[in-house]
Amino acid sequence: MELDASEMGKVVNRLKRAQGQLTAVVRMIEEGQDCEPVVTQLSAVSKALDRAGFAIIASGMKQCLRDPDNEDTLDVEKLQKLFLSLA
Repeated sequence: MELDASEMGKVVNRLKRAQGQLTAVVRMIEEGQDCEPVVTQLSAVSKALDRAGFAIIASGMKQCLRDPDNEDTLDVEKLQKLFLSLA
C-alpha cells in the first residue's frame, strides 16, 4: 500500500515540527527550566505525534476502502490494533 503523497507531505511537516518541539523540551530540561512550560511543550509534542499517526492510519484506510474488489486489503483487526496503539 502506498500512502497519498499530498497527505503525507502534511504529516512529514507535522513530524518535523514535533521534532523541533522535542528538541526544545530537551533544551528546556538541560537548562533547568520550570516544570510547567516543559510539560506544556511535551504535551504539544505528544499531540502532534498522535495526530500524525491518525493521519497515516486514515490515509491507509481510505486506500483500503477504495479497492472493493480486494477484500484482503482491509484488515479490521489490524486497524483496531493500530488505533489502540495511539490511544
